[in-house]
Amino acid sequence: MTGQTGGSRRAQREAKEPSVDWKAVRERGVGLLAGIVRWVGLAFALVLVLHVVFVIGEANPENGIVQWVADTSENLAVGFHDLFQPADPKLLVLINYGIAAIFWLVVSSIVAKVIRRVGGGV
Repeated sequence: MTGQTGGSRRAQREAKEPSVDWKAVRERGVGLLAGIVRWVGLAFALVLVLHVVFVIGEANPENGIVQWVADTSENLAVGFHDLFQPADPKLLVLINYGIAAIFWLVVSSIVAKVIRRVGGGV
């Protein structure tokens, strides 16, 4: 009789303990990862747009922020920095770095959607 009582107590104790909903945990993790990818793409595009604004607005090239944005945008342009070669240097930056900004927005959106699909999220 003690075996049955112990077994039923164990069953009661297990019933009281909350079970982990692994599907919800996975969906939350997938959503978080997809969101991070989107934010990173947005941050990259923002740096590129800032570079365009600084060049067109003729910001002080000796300023630390302007230098950091220019250096960072050079890396983020991933081959777009010399795609088109118009004679006007401002137009060159507007077109090439603008395309690079759009590239990062599109790529991060696609990667986020792939993460959601592969991860089982909606």
